[in-house]
Amino acid sequence: MLIEAGKSCLVIIDVQERLAPVMHSPRDVLDGCSKLIRAASRLSVPVVITEQYPKGLGQTMFDVRDVAPQDCYIEKDTFSCSKNPQFMQKLQTLKSKQIILAGIEAHICVLQTALGLKEIGFDVFVVADASSSRTEECKKAALHRMRTSGIECVTTEMVLFEWLERSGTPEFKEISALIK
Repeated sequence: MLIEAGKSCLVIIDVQERLAPVMHSPRDVLDGCSKLIRAASRLSVPVVITEQYPKGLGQTMFDVRDVAPQDCYIEKDTFSCSKNPQFMQKLQTLKSKQIILAGIEAHICVLQTALGLKEIGFDVFVVADASSSRTEECKKAALHRMRTSGIECVTTEMVLFEWLERSGTPEFKEISALIK
């Protein structure tokens, strides 16, 4: 199934000040999430960013926060976003069928959110190169479990070019510049 901008919602999970620096390959997560947000904004794809207990874990990292819409943040204390009433209410108002997930930790909040959303009927895509865990083994195990549960594991470039659908447009020129 192709990812379509008009059917998508981008969800960035818990890329926070006290979590991100201790992840495996944190720079990849920050770069990938930033690219996804920039492209989503350009293509009118809604963006939701969650923060797990921000009083203790800090705000979303500046690299991501700097490119994100102001009104996209949801505070949570559940590992799965699908267990958070405010998050689920936001998804209902957006009416997006395809949920694009990225963030941390892949084997906890990203995994539980992906499984929960899949279970209630969403098409879920996890951006592998914009997600991480403290160890590479945990990330690999999470991606394997998601794949075997019917969740698509994709890359940042896959999402960007599927959203674009074609070359030769002003959007193509702007978004393709993000990956050069």
